[in-house]
Amino acid sequence: MKTDIILAGVGGQGILSIATILGAAALEAGLFLKQAEVHGMSQRGGDVQSNLRISSNPVHSDLIPLGGADIIVSLEPMEALRYLPYLKPEGWIVTSTLPFKNIPNYPDEEALMAELHKCKHLVAFDMDAVAKEVGSVRASNMVLLGAASPYIDIPQNDIEKAIAKIFGAKGEKIVEMNIAAFRAGKAKA
Repeated sequence: MKTDIILAGVGGQGILSIATILGAAALEAGLFLKQAEVHGMSQRGGDVQSNLRISSNPVHSDLIPLGGADIIVSLEPMEALRYLPYLKPEGWIVTSTLPFKNIPNYPDEEALMAELHKCKHLVAFDMDAVAKEVGSVRASNMVLLGAASPYIDIPQNDIEKAIAKIFGAKGEKIVEMNIAAFRAGKAKA
């Protein structure tokens, strides 16, 4: 088993929290992993990206080559499109359709979505709307993680344990809301 994941979004959306949860879940499942992050301007609304390589065998490099990603997981559609050259021909894109317009020349939304819909395997919906239904828009990253989880070879129980571990210090109510958001994203996907 080997899954190469590119996590992408904008600073503050919770992309690195997803990486932390998947890393903890992979370790819980007895898997190997390597991770690399780019988050230089994240505090100013810049792009955030993480390469996450999970395998049943030792992983030797933390970077995913062009055409090597099994899945692109993104909370921002333009960021999903940015990393498209890294996706395998049979790979999956799981993205929110809600744009985060942090630049003056943000691409036309219809054209952007049309490009994403050219991909053979695409799961795209408004993650924020689903998160609001379960309690808080701040849980949209957990909706995204849930939507991506069917394409990641980590047992759901291990992911939920990792969510509880990562958010545990914030209290049981926050843990329950994040697990509910995760489950809602999985159901929607």
